[in-house]
Amino acid sequence: MNEEIRALVGKIAALEEELRDRLHEQETRVLYELDGRRVRFSAEVAAAQRRLRVGTLRWLAGSNLRNLLSAPFIYGLVLPFALIDLAVTVYQHVCFRLYRIPLVRRSRYVLVDRHQLAYLNSIQKLNCVYCGYANGVVAYVREVASRTEQFWCPIKHARRVTGQHRRYARFLDYGDGEDFEARLAALRAELRADQV
Repeated sequence: MNEEIRALVGKIAALEEELRDRLHEQETRVLYELDGRRVRFSAEVAAAQRRLRVGTLRWLAGSNLRNLLSAPFIYGLVLPFALIDLAVTVYQHVCFRLYRIPLVRRSRYVLVDRHQLAYLNSIQKLNCVYCGYANGVVAYVREVASRTEQFWCPIKHARRVTGQHRRYARFLDYGDGEDFEARLAALRAELRADQV
């Protein structure tokens, strides 16, 4: 990858991080504060949230039939998500340690905290727990897979990739085999030094 593209990728990553930080600062300043793993709302905000809650029975009565019919299919994925979560965790603890690849901290990806919102009823809270878990597992698996790809096959595809992971831009160009082994070794060393 040439230096101009490398610089652009670096700027994009820095801007994305700055945007996440600023959005988080704004949210916490306005609505809540974090106390360790616990989210704390002011008494006024918590009271306002409780007033907004629609009771579970009333919510169910107003639900669309298709929501009820689809629930077994949606929640039926809990077991596959849990199995892939377990399998990927075991995989990285064995393989990443063997190849000295930094472990992915699962807790950075799987976040379950929306159930603390007082304006959600019990079913909505359960839905939020499920979605937070499922999307967190997908993000966690993607990071483990991206580190695996950087270690074993850091080569871009011939076709444009939709939704590429953050490591992809640094990969070797498709078909450019010059100094492949040396560049592969450099990408592996970069991965081993990565503490993100």
